Amino acid sequence: MRIYLGAVGTLKDGAERSLFERYANRFDQCGQQVRIGPLTVAEVPESRARSVSQRMRDEGAALLKKIPTESILIALDEKAAGFSSRALAGMLEKDRDEGARSLAFLVGGADGHGDDLLATAHRKLSLGQMTYPHGLARIILAEQLYRATTILSGHPYHRDGR
Repeated sequence: MRIYLGAVGTLKDGAERSLFERYANRFDQCGQQVRIGPLTVAEVPESRARSVSQRMRDEGAALLKKIPTESILIALDEKAAGFSSRALAGMLEKDRDEGARSLAFLVGGADGHGDDLLATAHRKLSLGQMTYPHGLARIILAEQLYRATTILSGHPYHRDGR
């Protein structure tokens, strides 16, 4: 099952990109063992529209054009419910076992996702109640995807007393 990360904006070279790539590469390697991955990143530019609502519509439409149509869409949304690391691993495992071809995690722009994209998403996921810069949200997501594959493969990276 392929994993896509659709994001508004681009990561610049430097510490954020380096850390993101570290976890993305670890995810790709560990994910092979559990038939999840690789991670493909699809970036779209920030909209230059004057109104917030138009920017969110433009960015959402651009994101959806970059993602395969058969993907299960998971919009990152601060108002959504959060998942534990084990619950995220369980969701990935369930989707894989039920034959999903791809999942797409969608990271919005500075204004978040518009109503159109949120209505199209199959699921919504919060990384927490705090708001993160887009680059940091990508890093956290990549680390959690890696952590999920370590949970599924029995790797000792994730320790929660079990």
